[in-house]
Amino acid sequence: MVEADRDRLNQVICNLLSNALNFTNEGSITVIVERKGNEILVSIKDTGTGIHPQIYPKLFTTFVTKSPKRGTGLGLFISKSIIEIHGGRIWAFNNSGGTEKGSTFTFSLPYHE
Repeated sequence: MVEADRDRLNQVICNLLSNALNFTNEGSITVIVERKGNEILVSIKDTGTGIHPQIYPKLFTTFVTKSPKRGTGLGLFISKSIIEIHGGRIWAFNNSGGTEKGSTFTFSLPYHE
């Protein structure tokens, strides 16, 4: 069981899916949910353009965006705040290896038996 505000978690998931859609012109977007130890991990993996190197160091801060569509640059900052308030973590990386491209955004939430 994960104890959380459903509306706020929906906001985080919608934001991550929206970002994946914005940066993926072709290919796929995959949502993965898994239990790992005392955490639930939710990952949004895409085959889009990946995280721009200039953005990566400040990815979860305010007003950071390289979106091809207009955006405020607040979505990831707000998502990080929501996840941390719930006792979790959020991180991202560019996919690598072979022909794999795009990025993966993952957040964790504490799991309670």
